Amino acid sequence: MDDLLRLPFFRSFGKDALEPLVAVARWRGFTAGQTVLEAGDVAQDVCFIAEGELRVVARSSGGHEMILNELRPGGVFGEIAAIDGGPRSVSIVALTRARVCSIAAAPFMAFALSTPEASHHLMRMLAGLVREKDARLLELAVLPVRARLAALLLRLSRPREGGGRIVSPPRPHHELASRIGTRREVVSRTLSAMQREGLADSTRGGVLLLRPEALEAEVEEGYAAASRG
Repeated sequence: MDDLLRLPFFRSFGKDALEPLVAVARWRGFTAGQTVLEAGDVAQDVCFIAEGELRVVARSSGGHEMILNELRPGGVFGEIAAIDGGPRSVSIVALTRARVCSIAAAPFMAFALSTPEASHHLMRMLAGLVREKDARLLELAVLPVRARLAALLLRLSRPREGGGRIVSPPRPHHELASRIGTRREVVSRTLSAMQREGLADSTRGGVLLLRPEALEAEVEEGYAAASRG
């Protein structure tokens, strides 16, 4: 029970409300690099991340891979399959050691549908997912590669002591390319150009965004140019 109450989705509920879920919750551990679930799987468990970091990956029939998202403690996945009964649409891979709580679709949906607060929480999660996907689709559809890379670096970065922002730990160029729908070589060339222009710098600790406001302006200009046709 205490483990379930530590998960953000369930913190506001009493022990009596969660009792049916405690009996069916399964806790699993994963090592870095281990597949948590595969696209096409028919299992419909809803999964809650207690520890670690997971990656959401989509793969084409030809083997092309695109990184869609990264999930951290408190994250949830599998809710769409639980709702519509369909197979998994993406694969999930552990980036670090991870601990995940899985609850079968039927008891989870019974809990969510019988508890207004849980229903609203689930709807807000789905609304956030749709908004995020809409934003990324627009980005991929209208922005040139350099602006897409700038937008990604800004999303991955955090404020840096002394000014600017930093993407740390550093991300491999092939990973950045997979996130924005391009090739590793293009990312390498674009980052080199940003360094020459004083916008970014690479260090052992990560990628420094020396003038994040200039990168933000490039992204906005990309959207403006697309709207002008």
